[in-house]
Amino acid sequence: MQNQPKPYWNPFVAGGLLGVGLLMAFVWTGHGMGASGFSTALAAKGSQAVAGQAAESNAYFGGLLSGGNNPLNAWITWQMIGLAVGALIGAMTAGRFRFQFGGPTKLGNGKRTVLALAGGMLAGFGARLSLGCTSGLGLSGSATLATAGFLFLIGFFVTGAGIGLFMKRYW
Repeated sequence: MQNQPKPYWNPFVAGGLLGVGLLMAFVWTGHGMGASGFSTALAAKGSQAVAGQAAESNAYFGGLLSGGNNPLNAWITWQMIGLAVGALIGAMTAGRFRFQFGGPTKLGNGKRTVLALAGGMLAGFGARLSLGCTSGLGLSGSATLATAGFLFLIGFFVTGAGIGLFMKRYW
């Protein structure tokens, strides 16, 4: 008999725990939750490893690398490590860990991979352009009662619903 995955969590419990986690992040680090800063730090450190002086004199990465700073020696690095380890533990204990291609089933694995990469690159570009990601602006911004956080969440959900309706035909 094959092990059946455990049911998903109650969304109110999961949302409450996310709120507690956000509160703990503010108390312990003085920062809210966010993710895009880590990918920027990783790109800066990777650029420095490949093209040291060019990365350090770059207008975008230079500030992260000036004075011998290691951009990976930051609170957000530990947050992302904790996120990855926590997600892995959660998926494994729920019996839901597996490698698979998600997304629109009518497109096939190749097209789904291209769509996922393109969507990820667009989301990453948008996060850097707006100086924050969905978790940083949506969760942390709203938690501090910032108007921008609420406006972002409204736009995010409306856009997501519209794109979801458009993409529905590919599922």
